[in-house]
Amino acid sequence: MATPPVSPFYAHLSRLRFIKRWGLMRNATEEDVAQHSWEVAVLAHALALIARDVLGKPIDPNAVATRALFHDATEAITGDLPTPVKYSPAMRQATAHLEDQIGQEMIKLLPAPLQPGVQSAMDHTQWPEHEAQLVKAADRLAAWLKCRAELRYGNREFEQAAQQIERKILEHMLPEVRYFLDTFGPAYDLTLDSLMRGE
Repeated sequence: MATPPVSPFYAHLSRLRFIKRWGLMRNATEEDVAQHSWEVAVLAHALALIARDVLGKPIDPNAVATRALFHDATEAITGDLPTPVKYSPAMRQATAHLEDQIGQEMIKLLPAPLQPGVQSAMDHTQWPEHEAQLVKAADRLAAWLKCRAELRYGNREFEQAAQQIERKILEHMLPEVRYFLDTFGPAYDLTLDSLMRGE
């Protein structure tokens, strides 16, 4: 087997740990894109397990978790675009186009045999609709949990963001998210001692 050309693809992804999220806000605890991607993947996996094992839907939790891991992969190149920029009416289409183009360029960095497998994880347009909904829901849930944590630390900077994200969660409430919030949500407000005691 011939030696493949050197690829910088995964080295790019490893730099997600250096890209800070919530860059326009004062954070009590900083969060980077690698941490966020891991948390979204865990939450998306949980939502997909609920979909499959509680609600009886035909879905692959491992595929959903993989897509969630890669949902912000393009930020290895673009950085984390602040929400007021990314979702402003003037910029929404432009940023979506930029992310799509960057994603395609990143995939081209891979050896040809690996491109289809990574593209199916990175390219949002290839995701089945229900999987995409679960990844989006997990992304919102992770952001809301971050805001709640900041508020517990006494950081009122996140009050408005918490309210806005909670409204979005309620507007787009999925049964998987309702189950997660009812079953696992209350424990997020506990201290470590309370968690260890199983309270």
